[in-house]
Amino acid sequence: MTQARLTNPGLDEETARAEVYGLLAALYYAPPTIELLQQLRAAVTEAPSAGAFLEEPWRVFVGVARSTELDAIASEYDTLFGGVGKPEVYLFGSYYLSGFLNEKPLARLRSDVAALGLARDETMSETEDHVAYLCEVMRYLIAGDDVEVANLTQQQRIFARHLQPWVGRMCEAIAQHPQARFYRALAEFTLAFLSVEAQGFDLIG
Repeated sequence: MTQARLTNPGLDEETARAEVYGLLAALYYAPPTIELLQQLRAAVTEAPSAGAFLEEPWRVFVGVARSTELDAIASEYDTLFGGVGKPEVYLFGSYYLSGFLNEKPLARLRSDVAALGLARDETMSETEDHVAYLCEVMRYLIAGDDVEVANLTQQQRIFARHLQPWVGRMCEAIAQHPQARFYRALAEFTLAFLSVEAQGFDLIG
């Protein structure tokens, strides 16, 4: 894996990857807290090596974070993903894979996650196929202490089966929404980051 040391150039690559997944999980699950937004605004925007693939989408995203007020981001989140009934943009894998919520893709994911000894936090209101949940699973598989579970093989498996087949379409839906600004920049960074992840997994076969 390469080019993930962007949020903090001092981190080793695996820790940086876990940090990015953790950031994505937080931002897709809810609008940022003021503390998280302040951290984003202070983030380094230059990659450790010039011309890194993620540098430009990260720079754009941080720039939008610096120029957007917290209330505006929260309002945008509600417009895109909240509201009563059908949201403008779905954040659930089952919708993109089957056209419906709570379908077979969710059941397969639950089975695979259970096999890893993981379970959804009971305080989480969303189902396991929410993009934030999957990003948090990936973060654990990178940074967790149990090497029987937290290892590259499991990362590749979960990514290929439960993120890669649909998350690009979600990001495109966000980016194309006329009222998306902060989340358009986040979606474009997400696409770039997951493209790097996919290339890295392809290299290990």
